[in-house]
Amino acid sequence: MKKIGRLERPDNNGTAIMFDNPIMERISRTHISIPITMFLVFAGISLYYALTDTSISLGIGLLVMFAGYIFFTFVEYMMHKHFFHMEPDTPIKDKLQYSVHGVHHDYPKDKDRLAMPPFVSAAYAVISYLLFTLILGDYALYFLPGFLAGYASYLGVHYIVHAFNPPKNFFKVLWVNHAIHHYKDPDIAFGVSTPLWDIIFGTMPKKD
Repeated sequence: MKKIGRLERPDNNGTAIMFDNPIMERISRTHISIPITMFLVFAGISLYYALTDTSISLGIGLLVMFAGYIFFTFVEYMMHKHFFHMEPDTPIKDKLQYSVHGVHHDYPKDKDRLAMPPFVSAAYAVISYLLFTLILGDYALYFLPGFLAGYASYLGVHYIVHAFNPPKNFFKVLWVNHAIHHYKDPDIAFGVSTPLWDIIFGTMPKKD
């Protein structure tokens, strides 16, 4: 199994101390409800202005929102596969990879590190808005809510699969796939909120 992070202890139930400074250590953690709420609030504000300040029809707007959601699932997959699981072949890459994701593989049940801290989440939302506006103009006001709703759903699913036992509903396949990714083979099952891109790119777990 490819090493992820600095330790090969994916069953560890503890937590990592990442910063000597207690303030930095504290703000590196967050309850999952905070970024989810932030993204949904930002999405709601964007949707309000889309409805009140643009002439885009609701039908077209909803299609753009759906496109934003699908685009997020693609970004989620590509970031997880190519950034979070980059080869730590230099000291800088090793530190970056461990800080953003390797620590999660070492301590997968640490609920305080299942999402980026609030200030990172806020910056992510603002940067996404500016980038989408630059590319899409007014359509960004519909695209952003779909994208952020996708991010919120990803965070929710990610929390569920780490915090609870396998559910007896449609979440089970997501739970099983992510468990395989953590405990069996980190080179497959990169999609957390959906297996769509794993199916398309051939990284679904093989059935025994």
